[in-house]
Amino acid sequence: MVSIMASTSPFVDADEAARQTMLQYPKHGRLQAFLALVAFNLIAILAPFSAMADPPDVIVGQEEARGQETAPESTRVNNGFDVTRPQNAFEVRGLDQASSNDTSKTNKAEMLLRVNAKILLDVDWGLGLLAEVPFVEKTTIDFNPSSVTHVFGLGDAVCELDVAHVIDERWAFGVGARVSAQTGADSLGSSEWQVMPRFGVRYMLFELGPDSYFVPSMRYALSVPGNPGARRISEPQIAPTLNIDLPGPFFLTFYPSQDIRINYGAPIAGQTGRLFLPFDALIGAKLTNKLQISLEGSVPIVKDYPVYNFKVEARLRVLF
Repeated sequence: MVSIMASTSPFVDADEAARQTMLQYPKHGRLQAFLALVAFNLIAILAPFSAMADPPDVIVGQEEARGQETAPESTRVNNGFDVTRPQNAFEVRGLDQASSNDTSKTNKAEMLLRVNAKILLDVDWGLGLLAEVPFVEKTTIDFNPSSVTHVFGLGDAVCELDVAHVIDERWAFGVGARVSAQTGADSLGSSEWQVMPRFGVRYMLFELGPDSYFVPSMRYALSVPGNPGARRISEPQIAPTLNIDLPGPFFLTFYPSQDIRINYGAPIAGQTGRLFLPFDALIGAKLTNKLQISLEGSVPIVKDYPVYNFKVEARLRVLF
């Protein structure tokens, strides 16, 4: 981890403080440019191979949806937001997020590498596995006293296990748990291990498109005691995910991330209530049967529990 601190005394004028603050933004911008370069290079490298690959299979026992016989194969591939249909996939995500309170404001850029895998257990049962590693760059500006802190390093790594069961062609459910390890520094992670039990139910909406569905899901983040100086976490994280299969290779997803939060743990700076409710939407395209890209944007509607001011996340997903 690299850390840079620049402070101003009461005798330094506002122009000097602004100059020191602006010196930090090129570093933040360099990581954003690096994330974009990685994404475009991966697309260029993987697209020819993905075009030659066979379409991915689905969990055994998944019945064909109405009207799918005539739909293009690219529109029938699960796009990864359905916990009840695990996949074998590799994903790169680039995130830019801003947050603020009465005493400071923070910009965070993150590159997240994640691998998903599935294991068939029976005709209608399957296991979903997830592992992800984030690399984080964060710039924090404190107002009083005026200072700037810039850090870069490894964030908290995550692993997850889900059990999925297909009931019929419309209904399915998934249940599991996520573990977030304390691998990042205090300023880049949560400072504690976390356990997150998770549950989701899927209902297919064939009337809206071959792969349209509604998957309300929730995980409950709980910190594992061990660091007496860390903030205790007790936080339901909710996602009423609605995926609409658009004509051609495109899809539109509302609430793809579990960003609706209710804080029952220790309060944070600027908190006036328990609820964080954003508007969260994503637009994506399946470039081939094995390769898809998407862009997510999110802004708060209710920010009594301040999580972020805005969030933008680009995703590149490769099935194998």
